Amino acid sequence: MKIHSLLAVSAAVMFACAAQAQVKIDDYKPISNEQILKPADGDWPSWRRTIDNQGYSPLDQVNKKNVKQLDLAWAWSMPVGGLQETAPLVHDGIMFLGMNRSHVQALDATTGDLIWEYTQPLPKFTGGYHDAQANRQRNSLALYEDKVYLTTPDAKLVALEAKTGKKLWEVQVNEWEKGYSFTAGPLVVDGKVFTGTSGCSITGTAGGCYITAHDAATGKELWRLNTIGDPAVDDSWGGLAKENRWGGSPWITGSYDPKRKMLFWGVGMPIPYPSVLRGSGDGDALYTSSTLAIDAETGKVKWHYQHMPNDDWDLDSPFERVLVESQIAPSKGEVAYMSKDVEPGKKYDVIASVPGKYGTAFVLDRDTGKLLWARDTVYQNVIKGFTEDGKVITNTDLKAKSIDETVKVCGGRDLGKLWMASAYSPLTNALYVPVSSSCKELTPKPIELRTGESVGAQASGAVSFAPGEDSVGRVYAVDVKTGKFLWVQKQKPIFSSGVLTTGGGLVFTGDSMREFAAYDQNNGDKLWSIRLNTSIGGFPMTYSVNGKQYIAVVTGPNAQTPPAAILSPELKNVVDSGHSVFVFALDDVKAGNGKK
Repeated sequence: MKIHSLLAVSAAVMFACAAQAQVKIDDYKPISNEQILKPADGDWPSWRRTIDNQGYSPLDQVNKKNVKQLDLAWAWSMPVGGLQETAPLVHDGIMFLGMNRSHVQALDATTGDLIWEYTQPLPKFTGGYHDAQANRQRNSLALYEDKVYLTTPDAKLVALEAKTGKKLWEVQVNEWEKGYSFTAGPLVVDGKVFTGTSGCSITGTAGGCYITAHDAATGKELWRLNTIGDPAVDDSWGGLAKENRWGGSPWITGSYDPKRKMLFWGVGMPIPYPSVLRGSGDGDALYTSSTLAIDAETGKVKWHYQHMPNDDWDLDSPFERVLVESQIAPSKGEVAYMSKDVEPGKKYDVIASVPGKYGTAFVLDRDTGKLLWARDTVYQNVIKGFTEDGKVITNTDLKAKSIDETVKVCGGRDLGKLWMASAYSPLTNALYVPVSSSCKELTPKPIELRTGESVGAQASGAVSFAPGEDSVGRVYAVDVKTGKFLWVQKQKPIFSSGVLTTGGGLVFTGDSMREFAAYDQNNGDKLWSIRLNTSIGGFPMTYSVNGKQYIAVVTGPNAQTPPAAILSPELKNVVDSGHSVFVFALDDVKAGNGKK
């Protein structure tokens, strides 16, 4: 593993001439570890602002009373296409954008003026699937001390100087030639950079997918965890040798608990998708479709909880794990499972998550991994129930028994929960989750192993509405204590961006029909909306500079829009264009209230 130090600024770095922007970058200060653990109210230094992945900002200058007066402050056109899954970051008035194909820009967060620009050179990828990963880079950046950390589609970790965009070093984390990549960014805290690998569904990646830790100063690897190759999981693969196992991609950024020095990371499905071709029999295929609690110092798994044992349908479970402190009192008639061991009135440190495409919400005890409660959001037919001690019972009756058998799966294949992150609000103790509702016909499909291509081995058939439904777009507000829905927003367009919650009592999110909107956290009333140039994408966020709060959102195509348009032909099938940043604020007179 080589680390390359560069003494000169890369030729890919360009500087803007705007004097105002240059002054601001000179004032940029390194972000301390304390500021990562507890960011300044006006900063957004990590993809979900805080490393507990809550997606919440305490800023309340923009609130329920004045949100209707939001105006456009500035806009910026992104120079790179592909799917729009960008997460803007802001510190000291500088916005950092990590885009597809490892393109990075630093902008003045008050004006949108370009400060510097960097593009990481990429190899030519073999195979359409591998190349497509370069066009769906999500939240690929993290800020720490004086650096911007970038993950790349050729499986590198790169450190840039935050003030200049100069490349300081790079590490080849995995062998991109085999098909490994990064599609999500790092988590940086306590002097370590943690990454989760993507691409473990590609021909050359059999036998392992990885979560790694690197030294934040030098890039030196500190530890590596194989998500499907640990000896502790061998028996769960039905005797299948490592070289015949694929999957287990931890392809969404995890969360961190500083008190326990623990990482909580989600892991994806086993591959090939159908077990009749996978060869794992009735085994659970660990650690796929699981939450892993990992010692951040050693990389050892402390406990795991499997959300979908023996997943047969590519329903995944890698999505954001949100860390919350809450009393737990599950409501009978609302939840599908409730633990008998919950102590009334006790506050628990929990993981609240809708981890998989099928839309089931889980709340786990952070110390033990014990399931405290679980409930469905959208209709699903893949989880049959739960054992008394909280283990998921997969609906094995729905598994194809032969390569020509077609099954109808409800709960998220093509349309379901995906990378669009939920957000938590301490004002309501609720998790706000964007989900899509649908059913899909699936058939095992023998394939030829080809370089750079997926080994999923499943053919997709007709997509349909879930039983009793005539639309697919959903946002659920779920009380973490009880599992009750505070409200549900239903519409035909999918919600195609992540969710933002604020101290102003607002929920921001956007959809595939170009609408970016603010909702009341308590009741779901739509308080403000605007139609932008194309589908809303990425992760909405908020920040403040010189006492003024800004709301930022990115736009561009979404992978789920075409299947949604099949069900509702009146919806626009958005083309691959229009990638932009839009930033909103109150004017100076209207902004004269609330927290600065």
